[in-house]
Amino acid sequence: MSSKKKEIEELGEFGLIEFITRDFVVKNSTTIKGVGDDAAVADYAGKKTVITTDILTEGIHFDLMYMPLKHLGYKSVIVNLSDVFAMNAKPQQIVVSIAISAKFTADMVEEIYSGIKLACDYYNVDMVGGDTTSSLTGLTLCITALGIADEDKICYRNGAKQNDLICVTGDLGAAYLGLQILEREKKVFNDSEGVQPDLSGFEYVLERQLKPEARHDIIDKLAEANIVPTSMIDISDGLSSELLHISHDSGCGCKVYSDRIPIAEETRTAAEEIGLEPLTIALNGGEDYELLFTVPVEIHAEIEKIEGVSIIGHVTDKSEGNYLITPNNAAIEIKAMGWDGVRK
Repeated sequence: MSSKKKEIEELGEFGLIEFITRDFVVKNSTTIKGVGDDAAVADYAGKKTVITTDILTEGIHFDLMYMPLKHLGYKSVIVNLSDVFAMNAKPQQIVVSIAISAKFTADMVEEIYSGIKLACDYYNVDMVGGDTTSSLTGLTLCITALGIADEDKICYRNGAKQNDLICVTGDLGAAYLGLQILEREKKVFNDSEGVQPDLSGFEYVLERQLKPEARHDIIDKLAEANIVPTSMIDISDGLSSELLHISHDSGCGCKVYSDRIPIAEETRTAAEEIGLEPLTIALNGGEDYELLFTVPVEIHAEIEKIEGVSIIGHVTDKSEGNYLITPNNAAIEIKAMGWDGVRK
C-alpha cells in the first residue's frame, strides 16, 4: 500500500476505485468478471446461491476513536462471511459499498480496503465490485456476500427437531467484554487529561472485539464428518436471541444448561474486573460470530469428537418453552436481551 498521502478530490471517484482495488486479484473459478464493469459476473455451475448483507455505521456499530481502520475493514467482511457459514455454505464473492465524509483521505480509505483485502485473502473470497459515495455524517460500510452450497447441505433456522442436541462453537462473551474495556478506557482518556489507556491483560477480549474471525473451520470439520446440522445460525446478537430465533422458526422449545456454556478464562477475568456476570455476558453480549446449531441426538458421539464444539442443551417440544437450567436445577426463562439494531 502507498505511503504517500492522497486527497480523494485529486483522484475522483473512478481514480479512487482504481486506487483502492488495484491489489485485489480473482481467486475463485466461480468469478467470471470482477471489478471494472457495470456488474460482476459469476457462474456457480448448478450450486445454490446464498446472499447476505450488513451495514456498519460510524457511531452505531463502531467508534473510530479505538477501532483501527484496517481492523474495521477486516471486521466488515467477517460479519458477512459468518452469515454465509451459518447457512453451511462457502463464501465466494463480496461487493463493498462505502460512504465517506470529508474528514477521510484516500490513504485512510485505502487502509480500510487493506483490511478488506486481508480478510478476502484469508478466507479465499473475491471482492468483485461495489459503490463509493460521499457522506455528511461520517463513515458507512455496506458489504454483500455471496456463497454457494449443494441444496441438500444448506442449513436454515427452521429445521430443529425435538431431542436434537444444541451445540455452540468456541467461547462466548469475549467480544462484548472487549467493547466494555474499550469504552471504559475511552471515558478515562476523555475525562482525565494526559492519562493514557491501559489495555494490558485484556488482549484476548480486545482481539475478539476488534478482529473477530468467522468459523469456517467448523464448517470444514462438519463436512469432513459428513454432518449436516438440522438448523444453524451465527451468534451476532447474543446466544439468548439466537436460541429464540431457532425456537421460533423451528416451532420448538429448548433447554440449555448454564454450566455447559463455554466461557474463556480471560472473559471471566475481564468480567470480574468491571463488575459484570460472565454468564450474563455470554448469553446476551453478541458479536462473538460463533455458530449455534442443532444435530440429531443419534450422532452425539461424532459431535463430541469435533474440537471447538460444545453441547449445551437439547431441543424440546414448543409447549415446554425456552429455559436456562442452573446447576441446582432451577429453570430460568430465556429472553432476548442481545443487540437489536433498531430498538432503543
